[in-house]
Amino acid sequence: MRILLAGMLLALLNSSAFAELSVKIGVLREVHNRETISILDIPASDDALAGAQLGVADNNTTGKFTSQTFELNDRVLADGDDIASAIHTLADGGVSLIVTDLSAQKLLAAAEIARPRGLLLFNVSATDDRLRDADCRGDILHVAPTRSMLADALAQYLIWKQWRRWLLIKGSHPEDELLAQAYRNSARKFGAKIVEERVYEDTGGGRRSDSGSVQTQRQIPLLTQNAPAYDVIVAADESEVFAGYLPYHSWDPRPVAGSSGLVPTIWDASHEQWGAIQLQNRFIKNFRRFMNVRDYAAWLAVRMIGEATTRIGTADTGKLRAFLISPDFSIAAFKGVRLSVRPWNQQLRQPILLADGRMVASVSPQEGFLHQFSELDTLGVDRPESKCKLQ
Repeated sequence: MRILLAGMLLALLNSSAFAELSVKIGVLREVHNRETISILDIPASDDALAGAQLGVADNNTTGKFTSQTFELNDRVLADGDDIASAIHTLADGGVSLIVTDLSAQKLLAAAEIARPRGLLLFNVSATDDRLRDADCRGDILHVAPTRSMLADALAQYLIWKQWRRWLLIKGSHPEDELLAQAYRNSARKFGAKIVEERVYEDTGGGRRSDSGSVQTQRQIPLLTQNAPAYDVIVAADESEVFAGYLPYHSWDPRPVAGSSGLVPTIWDASHEQWGAIQLQNRFIKNFRRFMNVRDYAAWLAVRMIGEATTRIGTADTGKLRAFLISPDFSIAAFKGVRLSVRPWNQQLRQPILLADGRMVASVSPQEGFLHQFSELDTLGVDRPESKCKLQ
């Protein structure tokens, strides 16, 4: 019987049951030239692209059995480049699915340009909640998590640890305030108390210079002294200006979490559970570096495309989008559970790792945080709270 079933499967794979399909995927990304506190965090020139390339290779491995081929087209936006021209060039080349590594404002601009051409975008880096809320767009699927998902993931763990009193320290840039607001919301949502908020003013200067590190060593104790009793410092430093200096420099001996210390993230180089080590090893073998968050999100976006096109047999963007947000779609992504898309705002549900740069300490959602539909929906804005009206 087993031989018969195996023969039937082989005959099916070798037959014309799978129509030939060629899928062209675009990658549209910005250059990430930013100074970092640590030399280990300097962005790679192929951030996101490398992950997408590995995803295409994985898709083509499966495609050998399903008569499908996948091709990648990369477009890099330098300062001042016209985003409309880049999108039209991709579309004119036969691309209808684009993995985007763009800021929130550029992503919204890209969506307006992409819509008349029937393109579907996959956001792999912009964490702004507004993109899934008041500014949501029907032609964008979000693989990157929101700030609220990341903040909720950390908050659940801190509550589980009974570290309910937080000293919130935020940077002076607009994106730092957005992250700080996410932590305020999480504190209210899960019952933590922010005992005080403080601001680290970015005065510029070299972040890795000798004078910079000495100056910071003197500044951080002053920034954190005489605070009300607290259990943990929560840092909101999306601009990567000061949070890296908080561990071992604070006035009181307290753990640090948020933008430094224990960090909520969708991927970490130390993650090896649920078969993740094989993905890590393949990435290292191909690109001679560790897989980062953008790489993982881009890999996952391309794999979502591959999984969906295999299941429905077409790369038509309308049919693909409908399937991706339907209950029939799910994908394995080395997170211990299959991932799916929230249909009301097109955000990918996924567990969030809590990592310290050396190992993964925990994974959220935490045990005991329940939800009537999916425990993953305890992370971020849930359907009843959503203001998204897909356009």
